[in-house]
Amino acid sequence: MIQPKYLQKNDTVAIVSTARKISLAEIQPAIELLKSWGLKVIVGETIGLEANQFAGNDAQRTSDFQRMLDNPTIKAIWCARGGYGTVRIVDGLDFTEFKKHPKWIVGYSDITVLHSQLHNLGYKTLHATMPLDIEKCSDESQISLKKVLFGESLNYEIAASSANKMGKASGELIGGNLSILYSLLGSNSSLKTDGKILFIEDLDEYLYHIDRMLMNLKRNGYFDNLNGLIIGGMTDMNDNAIPFGKNAHEIILDFAAECDFPIVFNFPAGHLTDNRALILGRNVNLEVNEKKTNLIFL
Repeated sequence: MIQPKYLQKNDTVAIVSTARKISLAEIQPAIELLKSWGLKVIVGETIGLEANQFAGNDAQRTSDFQRMLDNPTIKAIWCARGGYGTVRIVDGLDFTEFKKHPKWIVGYSDITVLHSQLHNLGYKTLHATMPLDIEKCSDESQISLKKVLFGESLNYEIAASSANKMGKASGELIGGNLSILYSLLGSNSSLKTDGKILFIEDLDEYLYHIDRMLMNLKRNGYFDNLNGLIIGGMTDMNDNAIPFGKNAHEIILDFAAECDFPIVFNFPAGHLTDNRALILGRNVNLEVNEKKTNLIFL
């Protein structure tokens, strides 16, 4: 996997929106944060644009992101927010110039579309907090983002969960938002999971939706040769008047019951205040025991 260069002071970061609309005022805290790190900021034309719920129409969002991809002086593109819309533009993007000057693509949620597309093209990306979240995210979220961008080592140790499945595993870290991964099945952005460590998270889904999405992933072979599974925030789950009968963790354990790989629950990443950065495409060592979980980026 090809890794973009780490950032140095005076490097430039672009902020754009590939999905839902967002104002300049909403990303101002993120701009100030980048400047405090000694970085320069370019604000994309999609910031402040409106086309119903989108940050401009498809052509505008495609053009804005393409300009940033093609600009060799930009070292990272930080997606302003998620929502929905990235899948509407991904097939219109040309990565020719990006391949000459790879840069970090940063974000989560709907940005899973870009993470998956770029993984299949052979590039590492950064699953991390976004400008919309800066005022409410944890210090650890910001610190981990800065560590990755500036090339510091990244390792996590988290408390054990009673739901965890013990074991050790190694492999490339892949994944992102479960709903997005599900929606990409059958496309050229769909991930291959053989020998890899899969991370998933989601927000505001019905429990039967979680079951249905995992069923589809299972039928597509996602768990057949997987080396490990990391579960981030399964946040604000919903149920019907007639209960589904299991929570999100229990649903996941059902699907992994016959699988011989470690599983980690409650990892601090996803739609959470504490949303730690993850380098997707990087090889990791995962160790899950009764006392703690260690995730080490190699």
